[in-house]
Amino acid sequence: MNKIYGSAAEALDGLLFDGMTIAAGGFGLCGIPELLIAAIRDAGTKELTVASNNAGVDDFGLGLLLQTRQVKKMMSSYVGENDTFMQQYLSGELELEFNPQGTLAERMRAGGAGIAGFYTKTGYGTQIGEGKEVKDFDGEPYILERGIFADLAIVKAWKADTTGNCIFRKTARNFNPPAAMCGKVCVMEVEEIVEPGELDPDGIHLPGIYVHRLIQGDHEKRIEKRTTRPKAEGGAGQGEDL
Repeated sequence: MNKIYGSAAEALDGLLFDGMTIAAGGFGLCGIPELLIAAIRDAGTKELTVASNNAGVDDFGLGLLLQTRQVKKMMSSYVGENDTFMQQYLSGELELEFNPQGTLAERMRAGGAGIAGFYTKTGYGTQIGEGKEVKDFDGEPYILERGIFADLAIVKAWKADTTGNCIFRKTARNFNPPAAMCGKVCVMEVEEIVEPGELDPDGIHLPGIYVHRLIQGDHEKRIEKRTTRPKAEGGAGQGEDL
């Protein structure tokens, strides 16, 4: 079975429809499936529900889909650094389902493992737990969280062989593996595709059984900076690379 496609648009052909749920890998500006996001923007698919750790920034990542108002709902754990997101959410235009970061990752992993739901202590007694089933285990309260089953997963890896076995490089091994697992169809973009046997079997981060379509392309490598104190007069602010 040939999994390699010539472009992001070709790899997404026949998979997109209005109102669908998409699980997207990435964390901050790292490991973002930017080519696939751009292709979804160009396709004009709308009313999307997107499960992703964050919503990118205004001009990059999922922020591109927010600019074109193709996203109806975000399921995220961090939504800072995106003015478009803030404006649409505060105006009531965009729905938001907040998730603790570990809960969101486990919801994706659970979906990929065929687990409909699981109990966790995280979020109990907060707004996160409102309206959710509570069960006591050994005298401790836990809330029920549902697994995420997405129509499509879009992820980015460093290297993959032609069967889809892949390796994520450093921090890009974040939400990409669980996001890939929970999609009915997973489309992956990579920097390099090699022949089967060229990757160390013990170094594979995600087996090819989860990957249905592959594309290779060039990627923009942005560096994310966080300001840790205000700028001093006449000088640059103190920051750090992430």
